[in-house]
Amino acid sequence: MQKSQIVLMAAAVVALSSCSKLGKLSSDNFTVTPTPLEAIGGQVPATINGTFPVKYMKKKAVVTVTPVLKYQGGEAEGQGATFQGEKVEGNATTIQYKVGGTYTMKTNFAYIEPMLSSELYARFDAKLGKKTVSIPEVKIGYGVLATAQLLDRCNMNGSTAPDAYQRIIAQKQEANIKFLINQANLRASELNSVSIKDLGKILKEINDNAETRALQNIEVSAYASPDGRYELNEKLAQKRQDVSSDYLKGELNKIQMKADVDTKYTAEDWDGFQELISKSNLQDKEIILRVLSMYQEPEEREQQISNMSEVYTDIKESILPELRRARLIVNYEVIGRSDDQILAQFQQDPSKLSVEEMIYGANKLTKDEGERKQWNEAIAKQYPSDYRSLNNMAQQAIAEGNVAAANNYLKQAANVSKNAPEVNTNLALLALKDGDVNAAETYLAKGSGSDTFKEILGNLNIAKGNYTQAANDLAGVSSNSAALAQILAKDYTAAKKTLAAIKNADAITSYLQAILAARTGDANTLATALKSAIQQDGTLAARAAKDLEFAKFASTIKSIIK
Repeated sequence: MQKSQIVLMAAAVVALSSCSKLGKLSSDNFTVTPTPLEAIGGQVPATINGTFPVKYMKKKAVVTVTPVLKYQGGEAEGQGATFQGEKVEGNATTIQYKVGGTYTMKTNFAYIEPMLSSELYARFDAKLGKKTVSIPEVKIGYGVLATAQLLDRCNMNGSTAPDAYQRIIAQKQEANIKFLINQANLRASELNSVSIKDLGKILKEINDNAETRALQNIEVSAYASPDGRYELNEKLAQKRQDVSSDYLKGELNKIQMKADVDTKYTAEDWDGFQELISKSNLQDKEIILRVLSMYQEPEEREQQISNMSEVYTDIKESILPELRRARLIVNYEVIGRSDDQILAQFQQDPSKLSVEEMIYGANKLTKDEGERKQWNEAIAKQYPSDYRSLNNMAQQAIAEGNVAAANNYLKQAANVSKNAPEVNTNLALLALKDGDVNAAETYLAKGSGSDTFKEILGNLNIAKGNYTQAANDLAGVSSNSAALAQILAKDYTAAKKTLAAIKNADAITSYLQAILAARTGDANTLATALKSAIQQDGTLAARAAKDLEFAKFASTIKSIIK
């Protein structure tokens, strides 16, 4: 064979070979945002910008690009995208051979713990015509910043259903004595009325039960109706005051009760008149009320109203008689059991305690969780129709980390009161701990008003990736999750204050302090805090070794966890 023929054959082979391959792509053909990747709301989102170089995409080529996140023990595939050459009939994005092209892919991976140490690859599935060709996968990113996932290791406070116990309750007993027009004498029918008799009973009860009842004061207010001459009405109202006060003092003497009686009188009761008119069904009541607002002088008011002849008869019959009266008011306090008395009664016979006294005792009279559970169990037995003890036992179980017991108590509590805000807040907390953000959101929608609603809402917003909102929700709360929200929202000054204010600091508190120190370039605090975290919880050493929060302090981390 001649030399020229051999050269031509070799050129043909090379040309044929180049047509059958697509060749390699490099990391230079890709950019990934963010780098490193970051876990947000339990997901690892990524935006991948890729480039097919000039004269890369053969005219009959079809290439599918799939992002793959590799980690120890496994890998996760993201959403891929397919591209085609100019002569391919299909629905994929066409890339011109001579021009090349760029593209953007958005993908998402469900986060799992091993992804903390991971690498992102672009994997290719390619064909030239009917022939499958190989394109080596390309490493295009690394690691996952998973600080938000520390929420799983933050303790959350369950919601406690409150008591409504008030040791001192203000009470009022009122009676009315009515008088005939232009008279101030006490009629037997009035003194034998139910309201007067009830007033006498209350006075005797207060007098006989000094330990549980305390008189504040007794008032007598007498009135005359706003018709007739003012001078006459003033004298009449004063007489009604005096006779009513004398009657009341006589009643106090009968039961040997010492008490002052505060007295006053109103010559013309225009306020009472306006109130009765506004509540009446009188035909022209709006006109009457307008007259009252337009005229301030009593004589002018009376004249204008009396001119309304059709309605004035009704006023004389239904309104004015109600204003010729004296009001007798006893203000007193009901005094409940003291803390010591409640504790003693619980030991002696808890069945004699009210539900409010018992819930008050469980919530506020013991710091021992074992004793508190005894109280709650007694409440549940004695008052089974009250959800609060069941909810509060669930709150205790949450604090103990006993999720199964908490769920059991909350199921019982929901059967009693499914819309109770504390129950729904605690159900939201458990759903959040279980990673079910949607269920947590549904429950929390019915949790408004509970004592930890804002705290759990803040934790929910961390789980959803709403870090600024989470920090706002958790403002004023001194907890690990509050500090976590502030770190994620990049409010490092607030995070430092929150971490310093946590009363029961734990390993996660120290770990968050280490992250904060790393973000603010404080190597000394980082070392001290991370050592403390690992001493309290050895499992944090493995996390710290992979945690990209500490990437700039690799030598320090190695010396701590060696």
